[in-house]
Amino acid sequence: MCAIEAGKRGRSVIVLELNDAVGKKIRISGGGRCNFTNLYTSPENFISGNKSFHKSALARYTPDDFIALIRRHRIAYHEKKLGQLFCDGSSQQVIDMLKAECAGVKARIVLNCRVESIDKRERFVLKTSLEDFECSSLVIATGGLSIPKLGATSFGYDVARRFGLKVTPVRAALVGLVLDGPEMKPFRDLHGVSLDAIVRCDRVEFRENLLFTHRGISGPAILQISTYWQPGIELTLDFLPDDREPKTLPRRFVQVWNSRYTLDELRNWRITPSGTEGYEKAEVTAGGVDTNELSSQTMEAKSVPGLYFIGEVVDVTGQLGGFNFQWAWASGFAAGQAV
Repeated sequence: MCAIEAGKRGRSVIVLELNDAVGKKIRISGGGRCNFTNLYTSPENFISGNKSFHKSALARYTPDDFIALIRRHRIAYHEKKLGQLFCDGSSQQVIDMLKAECAGVKARIVLNCRVESIDKRERFVLKTSLEDFECSSLVIATGGLSIPKLGATSFGYDVARRFGLKVTPVRAALVGLVLDGPEMKPFRDLHGVSLDAIVRCDRVEFRENLLFTHRGISGPAILQISTYWQPGIELTLDFLPDDREPKTLPRRFVQVWNSRYTLDELRNWRITPSGTEGYEKAEVTAGGVDTNELSSQTMEAKSVPGLYFIGEVVDVTGQLGGFNFQWAWASGFAAGQAV
């Protein structure tokens, strides 16, 4: 996104890609259909050490802007629920669109390129596994630690620290939670059972489906709350969010529940997860490059002229439902206007 916008401004742009193909995380997202934005994107859908940092970029590049791009490339899409937009076809359509936009502004993409060192003189000097590069603006868009099998590494955080920028603590987010305690024992045989629930963590709550797994609990409600959960914090689960009768719950669940718990506990089941399923299963990484180190207008490091950080590598984390993609597009656009 940054390369496209910089290319439109006549800049000479090159994208260095570690993998053998671009957009691997785009490809697997949304079950292969790419939940590319959310109609109801607002600053409140994100968490960050600075609650205002992301407002500027999100205001200047909106879901409507990305939808216009999708329509221009004649990609059919639909709203699944809660403003979540998906391709009718394949997520590869979004990747192909972005590649075509890059080609249209002569932004070159180099695959299988490992950056081995970065130095700053008058310009940045990059030594890579293929060749050396020099540039006046260097943009880090390497994401977080989530899904290492797709090439995720700590590279972006390492670059930030190398240039003296602070990085806030990182953790797996939008991820299933593990239950090891005795409260989980009767539910071990319920893996695959899903039900509507309200999940609360302190003053934050979400109502979506909850899914029992071999190791604990997952599903949209749990993925959402996992971004706000910290080790040792108790969660409260309400399995009767509409004061409905227990007979509307899955039969297998009711059988297990009645053998251990009371009806009142269906509305107020308290658990303390032992941890998360980790970066291998996490959709995003919370935390990252400290937003106090960056300009909210341009995403440029305040102390290192010409160095930019965009997307998931920054300490801005969206809720489930297309918000993290919208942050990627918006922050990429912001930097692309400035480099």
